[in-house]
Amino acid sequence: MEEILEQLILAAGKDRVKTMEPMGPHVTFRAGGKADYFVTPENESGLAGVLKVCSRHGLPFYLMGNGSNLLVGDLGYHGVIIQMGDAWGGCRFQGNTAEAGAGILLSRLAKEACRQGLTGLEAAGGIPGTLGGALVMNAGAYGFEMKDVVRSARLMTESGEILELSAEELQLGYRTSCIPARHLIVLGARLELAPGNREEIRARMEELTARRKEKQPLEYPSAGSTFKRPEGYFAGKLIEDAGLRGYRVGGAQVSEKHCGFVINRGGATAGDIMKLCRDVQRTVKEKFGVTLEMEVRTLGEFEEPEEGIPR
Repeated sequence: MEEILEQLILAAGKDRVKTMEPMGPHVTFRAGGKADYFVTPENESGLAGVLKVCSRHGLPFYLMGNGSNLLVGDLGYHGVIIQMGDAWGGCRFQGNTAEAGAGILLSRLAKEACRQGLTGLEAAGGIPGTLGGALVMNAGAYGFEMKDVVRSARLMTESGEILELSAEELQLGYRTSCIPARHLIVLGARLELAPGNREEIRARMEELTARRKEKQPLEYPSAGSTFKRPEGYFAGKLIEDAGLRGYRVGGAQVSEKHCGFVINRGGATAGDIMKLCRDVQRTVKEKFGVTLEMEVRTLGEFEEPEEGIPR
Protein backbone atom coordinates (compact mmCIF):
# COMPACT_ATOMS: atom_id res chain seq x y z
CA MET A 1 0.00 0.00 0.00
CA GLU A 2 2.87 2.39 0.76
CA GLU A 3 4.39 1.83 -2.67
CA ILE A 4 1.07 2.49 -4.40
CA LEU A 5 0.50 5.60 -2.28
CA GLU A 6 3.94 6.97 -3.14
CA GLN A 7 3.33 6.43 -6.86
CA LEU A 8 -0.12 8.05 -6.75
CA ILE A 9 1.36 11.06 -4.94
CA LEU A 10 4.13 11.28 -7.53
CA ALA A 11 1.50 11.29 -10.31
CA ALA A 12 -1.12 13.60 -8.83
CA GLY A 13 0.56 15.53 -6.01
CA LYS A 14 0.64 15.01 -2.22
CA ASP A 15 -2.40 17.16 -1.44
CA ARG A 16 -4.46 15.34 -4.06
CA VAL A 17 -4.28 11.80 -2.68
CA LYS A 18 -6.12 10.48 0.37
CA THR A 19 -6.35 6.99 1.81
CA MET A 20 -9.35 5.35 3.48
CA GLU A 21 -11.50 8.32 2.51
CA PRO A 22 -15.19 8.20 3.67
CA MET A 23 -17.37 8.50 0.58
CA GLY A 24 -20.54 9.75 2.28
CA PRO A 25 -19.50 13.42 2.04
CA HIS A 26 -18.65 12.98 -1.65
CA VAL A 27 -22.02 11.59 -2.81
CA THR A 28 -25.44 13.24 -2.66
CA PHE A 29 -26.97 10.25 -0.84
CA ARG A 30 -24.64 11.14 2.08
CA ALA A 31 -24.04 7.45 2.79
CA GLY A 32 -21.43 4.81 2.03
CA GLY A 33 -18.11 3.36 3.07
CA LYS A 34 -14.48 4.29 2.49
CA ALA A 35 -12.35 4.27 -0.65
CA ASP A 36 -8.88 2.76 -0.30
CA TYR A 37 -7.54 5.68 -2.37
CA PHE A 38 -9.27 8.93 -3.33
CA VAL A 39 -7.45 11.05 -5.92
CA THR A 40 -8.28 14.45 -7.40
CA PRO A 41 -5.86 15.03 -10.30
CA GLU A 42 -5.62 18.62 -11.48
CA ASN A 43 -4.64 18.12 -15.13
CA GLU A 44 -4.44 15.62 -17.97
CA SER A 45 -0.86 14.54 -17.24
CA GLY A 46 -1.76 13.90 -13.60
CA LEU A 47 -4.79 11.88 -14.61
CA ALA A 48 -2.79 9.84 -17.11
CA GLY A 49 -0.18 9.19 -14.42
CA VAL A 50 -2.80 7.93 -11.96
CA LEU A 51 -4.21 5.61 -14.63
CA LYS A 52 -0.74 4.20 -15.24
CA VAL A 53 -0.31 3.45 -11.53
CA CYS A 54 -3.67 1.64 -11.52
CA SER A 55 -2.67 -0.38 -14.57
CA ARG A 56 0.76 -1.23 -13.15
CA HIS A 57 -0.70 -2.62 -9.93
CA GLY A 58 -3.93 -4.09 -11.34
CA LEU A 59 -5.98 -1.67 -9.25
CA PRO A 60 -9.62 -1.11 -10.11
CA PHE A 61 -10.59 2.55 -10.44
CA TYR A 62 -13.75 4.57 -10.83
CA LEU A 63 -14.24 8.09 -12.22
CA MET A 64 -16.72 10.35 -10.45
CA GLY A 65 -17.85 13.96 -10.53
CA ASN A 66 -20.31 15.37 -8.00
CA GLY A 67 -21.45 11.93 -6.80
CA SER A 68 -25.07 12.74 -7.63
CA ASN A 69 -25.78 9.35 -9.21
CA LEU A 70 -23.62 7.06 -7.09
CA LEU A 71 -24.03 4.75 -4.10
CA VAL A 72 -20.87 3.28 -2.52
CA GLY A 73 -21.29 0.16 -0.39
CA ASP A 74 -20.82 0.36 3.38
CA LEU A 75 -17.86 -2.03 3.18
CA GLY A 76 -16.09 0.42 0.90
CA TYR A 77 -14.37 0.41 -2.46
CA HIS A 78 -11.08 -1.48 -2.71
CA GLY A 79 -9.45 0.54 -5.43
CA VAL A 80 -8.91 4.12 -6.57
CA ILE A 81 -11.71 6.64 -6.89
CA ILE A 82 -10.72 9.49 -9.17
CA GLN A 83 -12.78 12.63 -8.78
CA MET A 84 -12.92 15.15 -11.61
CA GLY A 85 -13.46 18.17 -9.41
CA ASP A 86 -12.86 21.92 -9.37
CA ALA A 87 -9.65 21.70 -11.39
CA TRP A 88 -11.79 20.52 -14.30
CA GLY A 89 -14.50 23.14 -13.77
CA GLY A 90 -13.60 25.81 -16.31
CA CYS A 91 -15.71 27.10 -19.19
CA ARG A 92 -15.38 29.66 -21.97
CA PHE A 93 -17.72 30.98 -24.61
CA GLN A 94 -17.16 32.00 -28.19
CA GLY A 95 -20.23 33.04 -30.12
CA ASN A 96 -22.90 30.38 -29.53
CA THR A 97 -20.34 27.75 -28.53
CA ALA A 98 -19.37 26.78 -24.98
CA GLU A 99 -16.28 24.75 -24.16
CA ALA A 100 -16.35 23.36 -20.64
CA GLY A 101 -14.40 20.95 -18.45
CA ALA A 102 -15.80 17.68 -17.16
CA GLY A 103 -15.87 18.90 -13.56
CA ILE A 104 -18.10 21.95 -14.02
CA LEU A 105 -21.48 21.69 -12.30
CA LEU A 106 -24.39 21.85 -14.75
CA SER A 107 -26.02 24.45 -12.51
CA ARG A 108 -23.02 26.75 -12.91
CA LEU A 109 -22.75 26.10 -16.65
CA ALA A 110 -26.44 26.97 -17.11
CA LYS A 111 -26.02 30.22 -15.17
CA GLU A 112 -22.93 31.16 -17.22
CA ALA A 113 -24.85 30.49 -20.44
CA CYS A 114 -27.67 32.71 -19.19
CA ARG A 115 -25.19 35.52 -18.50
CA GLN A 116 -23.98 35.15 -22.09
CA GLY A 117 -27.57 35.39 -23.36
CA LEU A 118 -27.49 31.80 -24.65
CA THR A 119 -30.44 29.43 -24.44
CA GLY A 120 -30.50 25.64 -24.41
CA LEU A 121 -29.35 24.75 -20.88
CA GLU A 122 -32.26 26.07 -18.82
CA ALA A 123 -33.49 22.59 -17.85
CA ALA A 124 -29.95 21.43 -17.08
CA GLY A 125 -29.64 24.04 -14.34
CA GLY A 126 -31.40 21.83 -11.81
CA ILE A 127 -29.50 18.62 -12.56
CA PRO A 128 -27.12 18.21 -9.59
CA GLY A 129 -24.23 16.64 -11.48
CA THR A 130 -21.17 17.65 -13.45
CA LEU A 131 -20.84 17.93 -17.21
CA GLY A 132 -18.72 14.76 -17.33
CA GLY A 133 -21.23 12.63 -15.46
CA ALA A 134 -24.12 14.12 -17.42
CA LEU A 135 -22.44 13.21 -20.68
CA VAL A 136 -21.71 9.62 -19.61
CA MET A 137 -25.43 8.96 -19.00
CA ASN A 138 -26.92 11.57 -21.35
CA ALA A 139 -28.64 13.18 -18.37
CA GLY A 140 -31.86 15.06 -18.89
CA ALA A 141 -34.91 16.69 -17.34
CA TYR A 142 -38.16 18.30 -18.47
CA GLY A 143 -37.78 17.11 -22.06
CA PHE A 144 -34.12 18.15 -22.28
CA GLU A 145 -31.19 15.76 -22.82
CA MET A 146 -27.48 16.47 -23.12
CA LYS A 147 -27.54 15.20 -26.70
CA ASP A 148 -29.61 18.29 -27.59
CA VAL A 149 -26.60 20.58 -27.08
CA VAL A 150 -23.43 18.46 -27.15
CA ARG A 151 -21.46 18.65 -30.38
CA SER A 152 -18.26 16.87 -29.37
CA ALA A 153 -16.32 15.64 -26.36
CA ARG A 154 -12.67 15.41 -25.41
CA LEU A 155 -11.91 12.05 -23.79
CA MET A 156 -9.02 9.96 -22.48
CA THR A 157 -8.52 6.23 -22.86
CA GLU A 158 -7.32 4.09 -19.96
CA SER A 159 -3.85 4.15 -21.54
CA GLY A 160 -3.77 7.97 -21.50
CA GLU A 161 -4.53 8.58 -25.19
CA ILE A 162 -6.64 11.68 -25.98
CA LEU A 163 -9.64 11.33 -28.30
CA GLU A 164 -12.16 13.77 -29.76
CA LEU A 165 -15.56 12.22 -30.51
CA SER A 166 -18.50 13.86 -32.25
CA ALA A 167 -22.00 13.76 -30.75
CA GLU A 168 -22.93 11.03 -33.22
CA GLU A 169 -19.91 8.93 -32.23
CA LEU A 170 -20.86 9.28 -28.54
CA GLN A 171 -24.07 7.30 -29.26
CA LEU A 172 -26.15 9.29 -26.81
CA GLY A 173 -29.43 7.53 -26.00
CA TYR A 174 -31.85 7.35 -23.07
CA ARG A 175 -29.52 7.50 -20.04
CA THR A 176 -26.72 5.94 -22.02
CA SER A 177 -23.68 6.60 -24.20
CA CYS A 178 -20.75 4.64 -25.59
CA ILE A 179 -18.42 6.13 -22.96
CA PRO A 180 -18.66 3.41 -20.26
CA ALA A 181 -18.57 0.53 -22.76
CA ARG A 182 -15.42 1.94 -24.36
CA HIS A 183 -13.87 2.67 -20.94
CA LEU A 184 -13.38 6.34 -21.78
CA ILE A 185 -12.95 9.28 -19.42
CA VAL A 186 -14.61 12.61 -20.16
CA LEU A 187 -12.22 15.56 -20.00
CA GLY A 188 -14.54 18.20 -21.43
CA ALA A 189 -17.10 18.94 -24.12
CA ARG A 190 -18.13 21.49 -26.73
CA LEU A 191 -21.76 22.60 -26.61
CA GLU A 192 -23.73 24.45 -29.26
CA LEU A 193 -26.31 26.84 -27.83
CA ALA A 194 -28.56 29.50 -29.37
CA PRO A 195 -28.93 33.26 -28.86
CA GLY A 196 -31.76 34.19 -26.49
CA ASN A 197 -33.13 36.89 -24.23
CA ARG A 198 -31.38 36.89 -20.83
CA GLU A 199 -34.51 37.78 -18.88
CA GLU A 200 -36.57 35.08 -20.60
CA ILE A 201 -33.82 32.52 -20.01
CA ARG A 202 -33.58 33.50 -16.33
CA ALA A 203 -37.37 33.38 -15.95
CA ARG A 204 -37.49 29.88 -17.45
CA MET A 205 -34.77 28.69 -15.07
CA GLU A 206 -36.62 30.15 -12.10
CA GLU A 207 -39.85 28.50 -13.25
CA LEU A 208 -38.19 25.08 -13.48
CA THR A 209 -36.53 25.57 -10.08
CA ALA A 210 -39.92 26.32 -8.54
CA ARG A 211 -41.41 23.20 -10.16
CA ARG A 212 -38.61 21.06 -8.77
CA LYS A 213 -39.04 22.43 -5.26
CA GLU A 214 -42.78 21.79 -5.43
CA LYS A 215 -42.61 18.23 -6.79
CA GLN A 216 -39.25 16.83 -5.65
CA PRO A 217 -37.90 16.10 -2.13
CA LEU A 218 -34.95 18.45 -2.47
CA GLU A 219 -34.78 18.92 1.31
CA TYR A 220 -33.37 15.38 1.75
CA PRO A 221 -30.19 13.72 0.45
CA SER A 222 -30.91 11.57 -2.60
CA ALA A 223 -29.54 10.72 -6.03
CA GLY A 224 -32.49 12.17 -7.92
CA SER A 225 -34.60 9.71 -9.89
CA THR A 226 -33.55 6.33 -8.52
CA PHE A 227 -34.93 4.16 -11.32
CA LYS A 228 -34.95 4.49 -15.09
CA ARG A 229 -38.28 5.02 -16.82
CA PRO A 230 -39.54 1.62 -18.06
CA GLU A 231 -40.85 1.72 -21.62
CA GLY A 232 -44.53 2.60 -21.53
CA TYR A 233 -44.56 3.42 -17.81
CA PHE A 234 -43.39 5.93 -15.21
CA ALA A 235 -41.28 4.48 -12.39
CA GLY A 236 -42.76 6.78 -9.73
CA LYS A 237 -46.35 5.88 -10.70
CA LEU A 238 -45.59 2.14 -10.58
CA ILE A 239 -44.01 2.49 -7.14
CA GLU A 240 -46.94 4.53 -5.85
CA ASP A 241 -49.50 2.10 -7.30
CA ALA A 242 -47.62 -0.75 -5.62
CA GLY A 243 -48.44 0.88 -2.27
CA LEU A 244 -44.86 1.86 -1.50
CA ARG A 245 -45.22 5.60 -0.94
CA GLY A 246 -43.32 6.33 2.29
CA TYR A 247 -41.95 2.78 2.56
CA ARG A 248 -38.88 2.75 4.82
CA VAL A 249 -35.85 0.58 5.47
CA GLY A 250 -33.81 2.05 8.32
CA GLY A 251 -33.06 5.65 7.42
CA ALA A 252 -33.93 5.17 3.74
CA GLN A 253 -37.41 5.96 2.44
CA VAL A 254 -39.44 6.09 -0.76
CA SER A 255 -40.26 9.79 -0.85
CA GLU A 256 -43.82 10.68 0.04
CA LYS A 257 -43.50 13.73 -2.19
CA HIS A 258 -42.30 11.88 -5.31
CA CYS A 259 -42.22 8.07 -5.33
CA GLY A 260 -39.51 8.01 -7.98
CA PHE A 261 -37.02 9.29 -5.38
CA VAL A 262 -35.37 7.22 -2.67
CA ILE A 263 -34.21 9.58 0.07
CA ASN A 264 -31.98 9.50 3.13
CA ARG A 265 -34.28 10.61 5.97
CA GLY A 266 -31.32 10.63 8.33
CA GLY A 267 -28.67 8.09 9.20
CA ALA A 268 -29.38 5.78 6.28
CA THR A 269 -26.62 3.35 5.39
CA ALA A 270 -25.86 2.31 1.83
CA GLY A 271 -27.24 -1.08 2.86
CA ASP A 272 -30.56 0.51 3.90
CA ILE A 273 -30.82 2.26 0.54
CA MET A 274 -29.90 -0.85 -1.41
CA LYS A 275 -32.34 -3.10 0.47
CA LEU A 276 -35.12 -0.58 -0.06
CA CYS A 277 -34.37 -0.49 -3.79
CA ARG A 278 -34.44 -4.29 -3.96
CA ASP A 279 -37.77 -4.38 -2.13
CA VAL A 280 -39.21 -1.82 -4.55
CA GLN A 281 -37.96 -3.77 -7.58
CA ARG A 282 -39.34 -7.04 -6.25
CA THR A 283 -42.76 -5.61 -5.33
CA VAL A 284 -43.24 -3.81 -8.65
CA LYS A 285 -42.20 -6.95 -10.53
CA GLU A 286 -44.65 -9.09 -8.54
CA LYS A 287 -47.57 -6.69 -8.91
CA PHE A 288 -47.13 -5.42 -12.48
CA GLY A 289 -44.58 -7.69 -14.16
CA VAL A 290 -42.34 -4.69 -14.83
CA THR A 291 -38.61 -4.77 -14.11
CA LEU A 292 -37.34 -1.48 -12.70
CA GLU A 293 -33.74 -0.82 -13.65
CA MET A 294 -31.69 1.32 -11.31
CA GLU A 295 -30.50 4.65 -12.66
CA VAL A 296 -28.21 5.07 -9.67
CA ARG A 297 -24.83 3.36 -10.08
CA THR A 298 -23.60 1.11 -7.26
CA LEU A 299 -19.94 0.70 -6.41
CA GLY A 300 -17.90 -1.26 -3.93
CA GLU A 301 -18.92 -3.88 -1.40
CA PHE A 302 -22.32 -4.10 0.26
CA GLU A 303 -23.05 -6.19 3.32
CA GLU A 304 -25.45 -8.36 1.36
CA PRO A 305 -24.58 -9.84 -2.06
CA GLU A 306 -26.15 -8.08 -5.03
CA GLU A 307 -26.70 -11.21 -7.15
CA GLY A 308 -30.23 -11.66 -8.37
CA ILE A 309 -31.22 -8.00 -8.23
CA PRO A 310 -33.21 -6.98 -11.32
CA ARG A 311 -31.09 -4.18 -12.80
